[in-house]
Amino acid sequence: MFEKVKNVEPLDNLILRVTFQNGKVKIYDVKPLTEEIEDFKALRNNTVFKNVKTDTGGYGISWNDFLDLECTELWENGTLEAEYKAVG
Repeated sequence: MFEKVKNVEPLDNLILRVTFQNGKVKIYDVKPLTEEIEDFKALRNNTVFKNVKTDTGGYGISWNDFLDLECTELWENGTLEAEYKAVG
């Protein structure tokens, strides 16, 4: 079972705030991807990064036809918002 995305909000510093259909909110840091994967370097452009959308059905998010993340990646590697705020 996987958790589907309800909404995604781009924040500063390549951070995403992802709300899932189960009501949980996670924070996902895109910075490591921009350092490890060539295609994701395009997200360093703030205009491109801010253009993120939730995919139809909530199975992930995307910026364009070439840049996307699955809901399982966001769920498994995101940090619960409350925990993120406690650390940050």
